[in-house]
Amino acid sequence: MAKSLRLGFQATMIMSEYNRDQLEALLMVRQYLGGLSRSRIGQIKRWIQPYLRFRGDVEDFQKKHFSEICTQRCFASHTSACCNREGIVTFFADVVINVLLSSTREVAALLRILSQDRGGFKCVYLTENGCLWHMKPIVCEMFLCKHAKDAVLEKDSSLRTQWEKFYRRERRYTWPSTPVLLDKLEELFIRAGFDSPLMYFHHSPGLLRVKNLSVKKHPKKPA
Repeated sequence: MAKSLRLGFQATMIMSEYNRDQLEALLMVRQYLGGLSRSRIGQIKRWIQPYLRFRGDVEDFQKKHFSEICTQRCFASHTSACCNREGIVTFFADVVINVLLSSTREVAALLRILSQDRGGFKCVYLTENGCLWHMKPIVCEMFLCKHAKDAVLEKDSSLRTQWEKFYRRERRYTWPSTPVLLDKLEELFIRAGFDSPLMYFHHSPGLLRVKNLSVKKHPKKPA
């Protein structure tokens, strides 16, 4: 039977379903990774190196062209749809990668903010100093509101072309028409007996349909 870390009764009564799913995923990942050998952790970190290079390229692009706009629209004036409360889709693999890259203190800060959340209209992870994640979810990284797109991409075709290339690169890791990293990381935990609502590559009807169509088009050859 798949493992699902359950919180105490009092915690589940006062915590939203979104926060509870996030908290349980963090606890699962911390528990499993904490029991692995250094060599196994090193192997998983090597798996994610191409993805980290992609994320670094996107982050550099965002900082250079969108940092000022996004800070004003999302954080200061609250007029963007970005970072809406409980509106961010987090893949289980996002949690895995973030924990791999985070310090013990950074993980503890995420657990604390989830358990002590007092509500509001913005994402639970968004603080006065920005996002608490060491590496934020891919959905967050790739989201641009209409104002940001109009202000930057629609005024410069070369930047728009570059952003479209980033979208195509993203699909190499998130669109399971072929084996992708985020699905592979979920599978690692499922084989270890864990289960989470954040495992969309194994629970989302849409993503499962994409995977099944891929299997039909490219069936595995007999050993």
